[in-house]
Amino acid sequence: MDSRPAPDTDPRVIGQRVRQLRQARGVSLSELARRASIGKATLSGVETGTRNPTLETLWAITAQLGVPIGAILDSPPEPRNVRGTAVEAALMELFEDDHVTYELYRLRVPPGITQNSPAHLEGTTEHVTVFSGTLAAGPLDAPLTAGPGEHISWRSDVPHVYHATGADVVHATLLMRYPAKL
Repeated sequence: MDSRPAPDTDPRVIGQRVRQLRQARGVSLSELARRASIGKATLSGVETGTRNPTLETLWAITAQLGVPIGAILDSPPEPRNVRGTAVEAALMELFEDDHVTYELYRLRVPPGITQNSPAHLEGTTEHVTVFSGTLAAGPLDAPLTAGPGEHISWRSDVPHVYHATGADVVHATLLMRYPAKL
């Protein structure tokens, strides 16, 4: 897994928000680490702000806390850049209503690297529109492919993948739709 940090947001702020959400749900550090399939030391480092987690780690944590990733990042107006193994994303907008939360990202996926993303909160969907390059993304067992001007979507409450096929960088948007807050 890539060791590049995920967010531009201060890791101490992220850690404080993760700890508050975890404690509000009455979940121990050990239990959340187990559920998110990450090391206890990793989660402890995230919570204390001494570790700058990858996008995959943040998604694994927030899925188990039942919140969108935006709940632990700073609010727009300035786009927040987050990085995974392959995906570089900037959160452009966060929309909330009584029933769903939407996060709109601008994506950049360089060729030659595959990102395996953990399952998100049950009922979460991802909707990608590709502007350049060719993207293979979706459930690990059945990824979809989209080229310039094409759109793909899938339920992302299962492990899923992102991979730029060919030699070109993929530029796209991602709209994540989360179900109502728990």
